[in-house]
Amino acid sequence: MRNKKLNLKNLLFLIILVLLIVPQTRKPIQILIHKGFAQFSPSIEDIDDIEEISSYNWKLQEANGNVLNFEDTKHRVIMVNLWATWCPPCIAEMPSMQALYNDYKEKVDFVFVSNEDKEVIYEFLVHKGYSFPVYSSISKVPETFNVRSIPRTFLIDRNGNIIIDKSGAANWNSEKVRTTIDELIKL
Repeated sequence: MRNKKLNLKNLLFLIILVLLIVPQTRKPIQILIHKGFAQFSPSIEDIDDIEEISSYNWKLQEANGNVLNFEDTKHRVIMVNLWATWCPPCIAEMPSMQALYNDYKEKVDFVFVSNEDKEVIYEFLVHKGYSFPVYSSISKVPETFNVRSIPRTFLIDRNGNIIIDKSGAANWNSEKVRTTIDELIKL
């Protein structure tokens, strides 16, 4: 009986291993795993750990050609999300990002940044039904946003203080994030 359990565990392990190796099944499995991680809210920075963004000197461009001078976001509440269409944790957190964008797009400047081809981004947004604006950097990226891993998201207050700095997937539509944004908007 014990041998059968061991063989069943080995078989199950082998199946999971094969599914993770095969490209067609690997990405959906990774997204599913990251959706589990994306159920948690990001942490709010401790008052002693809050940093200020290094520079507003940054130009970005939407696929339609509109240019955003990041300087124009100064003294506003800003959410900057660095992501890619091929990134499983990015994909996992996008539904919560879209929900947050739907409710706060008039009160918060959302700056989604990807360095991918504009057509790839457009197809992804249309396929998933996302309506938030996505930009590509057309000037030197400020040091604050020059990151090594994605997704990376920053929630910035009106004074340029980074209130949330989160690497990896998170639930951006959580009560904790909404309460934080509501407080930042009031100030």
